[in-house]
Amino acid sequence: MAHIPHRTPTAAALVLLGVTGIAMTTAAAAPPTPAPSDTPQAFTATVTPVSPDRLRHSWRRGCPVGPGDLRMISMTYWGFDDRPHKGELVVNESVAEEVVSVFRKLYGQRFPIRQMRPVDAYKGSDDASMAADNTSAFNCRRVETSGSWSQHAYGLAIDVNPRLNPYIHPYPGGTVAPPNAKNYVRRPLDRPGVINPGDNVVNAFKKIGWGWGGSWSSEKDYQHFSQNGR
Repeated sequence: MAHIPHRTPTAAALVLLGVTGIAMTTAAAAPPTPAPSDTPQAFTATVTPVSPDRLRHSWRRGCPVGPGDLRMISMTYWGFDDRPHKGELVVNESVAEEVVSVFRKLYGQRFPIRQMRPVDAYKGSDDASMAADNTSAFNCRRVETSGSWSQHAYGLAIDVNPRLNPYIHPYPGGTVAPPNAKNYVRRPLDRPGVINPGDNVVNAFKKIGWGWGGSWSSEKDYQHFSQNGR
């Protein structure tokens, strides 16, 4: 009897023999199609010294701290367009890392921030920065009602979404600052970017020991957080 060499059946032959399962294993597997990623950009922050050129309008000789006492935080924040953005905040060196921890939490919670620019972008005008709903920190200025240095002059205070979280003084006649914030006076107010008593923003600052101007007894400063609570 002649010797018949052994041959491996073709896939077609296996199908004919009813061995479809084996035939499938001989075909080359197609590479999996990667799923589209909807993971947002991770929070990032860098802390660096501040060049005096960046403080031309917000610092001057006689201020309670010098440029060497300040730091620039460049970090990610969540915008009202549901997208990440890069912003800058000038704060005292002693609190820079604590401030980063607060905004890391707010970013993770998707708390929206309108914009985050040093007040020098508004030539040192607190009124212009507030009207633009700009989140800022250091500004060498005094408290209008007392004439003493504001906590902002030390880089130890931050105003968050100031148009959505206005300053309200009951006298005379109920002053609201900025003036374009009159629709955001009431609390509680369920609107994006608005800060309410006991919410995530208040608790994030409370975690680092900072107080909120919205808890003051007479005047209310819903935008304002500071290390000493004033």
